[in-house]
Amino acid sequence: MMIPPLHWNDDAGRVDLLDQTRLPVEEVWLPIETPQAMAEAIRMLRVRGAPAIGVAAAYGVVLALRDGAYDPPHPVALEAAEMLAGTRPTAVNLFWALDRMRAVVADAPKASQPELRARLLEEARAIEREDREAGRKLGVYGLSLFEDGMTVLTHCHAGGVATSGYGTALAPLLLSREHGRRLSAYVDETRPLLQGSRITAWELMRAGVPATLITDGMAGHVMREGRVDAVIVGADRIAANGDVANKIGTYALAVLAEAHGLPFYVSAPLSTIDRRTPTGADIVIEERDPREVTHGFGRQTAPTGVAVYNPAFDVTPARLVTAIVTERGVLRPPYEESISAAFRSARTALSEG
Repeated sequence: MMIPPLHWNDDAGRVDLLDQTRLPVEEVWLPIETPQAMAEAIRMLRVRGAPAIGVAAAYGVVLALRDGAYDPPHPVALEAAEMLAGTRPTAVNLFWALDRMRAVVADAPKASQPELRARLLEEARAIEREDREAGRKLGVYGLSLFEDGMTVLTHCHAGGVATSGYGTALAPLLLSREHGRRLSAYVDETRPLLQGSRITAWELMRAGVPATLITDGMAGHVMREGRVDAVIVGADRIAANGDVANKIGTYALAVLAEAHGLPFYVSAPLSTIDRRTPTGADIVIEERDPREVTHGFGRQTAPTGVAVYNPAFDVTPARLVTAIVTERGVLRPPYEESISAAFRSARTALSEG
């Protein structure tokens, strides 16, 4: 059950993007024709989820050469990449994808505008295709962790529209029926922007996966009652030592899972692992507008003038992570070793391919 968040419109030379802020009430597709519009879509969470952000940013660079005559075109593409890099600081897939687009520019110093645009579009499509293939593998490897009839708890949204179609944490759930498994889920509401209730619940229901919605504060109670068998979440950045940055509230779930003897799994492609970041302490945590907390969805729910702390992410230490599911297999502690081995395997496969 693949639900892509965007697609390249060949006829119009633009990106058609699903506005995730309008879910689940409306399914609205936005025509994105400029890198500025793509940057706004990323910043305002119209497209969200670390892999999807990376794919969107790559196409944003292509859009820089959509109109006008630039000679040379290279500075325009690089300026677009720089602007897009400034949209969100935590999700590493954004920077990974833009580095690939910059490399295309650097490798074609004499290319004309049409030639460079064609090369950039080819690379953006490759990034999208690779992410989609990785998502399916995440689903297959993730399914190996669950027995038929199990129920998992998930947080925020890590499904198809957060990637190129299959998702990360939701991939095994979305693929479960295809593989003859009966899995169900408890879905954290995920405050303050309710990505769990607005998007995850919508996506699981659309895929025919039984889903029960709870508020974030109910997770410990649900675990104590024995209603879930495991926790699985996505990630926005994984450090070289296995520390995981993900949506705020993830760390609390990992602590609760340990307290209740439940496995805590993280599902993410290798592009989410940042080996240049030694530990979670080195990850920049995005802080967002206080009004997301005080005026959620347009209604004031807190006293005027109250102080607000609104980090979008937290860091779960590697010691609380049972396993990390990647497209190269399920990684186990010690993560420094298993992560390095996964990247060696990926390089070998690339050279042999």
